[in-house]
Amino acid sequence: MLPEGYSYPKAARAVRDALRQRSPLGRQQAATVLSLHNISVRHTGVRRSAKRIHELTKEERQGMLPEAAQVLAVTSSRAVWACLRPQMPTLEQAVMKCLKPSPAYAQRLPVDGIGTIVAQTIVLETGPISRLPTVGNYASYCRWVTSPKISKGKRTGQGNVKNGDPDLAWAYREAAQFAVRFRPRVQRFYQRKQAKSPLMVARKAVAHTLARACYDMMRDLGPFEVHQALS
Repeated sequence: MLPEGYSYPKAARAVRDALRQRSPLGRQQAATVLSLHNISVRHTGVRRSAKRIHELTKEERQGMLPEAAQVLAVTSSRAVWACLRPQMPTLEQAVMKCLKPSPAYAQRLPVDGIGTIVAQTIVLETGPISRLPTVGNYASYCRWVTSPKISKGKRTGQGNVKNGDPDLAWAYREAAQFAVRFRPRVQRFYQRKQAKSPLMVARKAVAHTLARACYDMMRDLGPFEVHQALS
């Protein structure tokens, strides 16, 4: 009586799981850099760039910070950062070699805001598009469909907002971020939405629109039509 769950193809499962490790590596690297920034600002009052902090010699660190314990904190954080920095490019290159060329992947690249990593994530996390019969199913799987609970015309709560694929949701949020910054037509669409709703709602509207456009492209194997997607 229960619907059968979807089992991701075993042949591509290892590549998908490898690419999923990129996000925690990125978060850990960003947290390490922010920690170094905070130590620098708190004890010296100077905000240095990440590149400058990485280039600091041991003598410069000792002259910059008054306590040996603070120098040790910076040194250990830099060692962690130096270990993390090459991991993401290595992972990306390995995924690129393993990912077989396909029409679905090639079609993602011309879409506004979508680059190599985002396109890889969308293709690997989506899987065969035939398993999602409608664009609404795909939008829901991307976490862009709300599930409010309404009683007598009043909203009484909200359903499971975490139901869906978090990595796919991240990919479209990232695409929306870059599209809003660098694509004038997307900027105008975003500004219209922002005039009527909060900033985050407007950005989610852009991500939702890109997800629906990508679904049509994967289903029909057609080109990206920006004027139709943002009309």
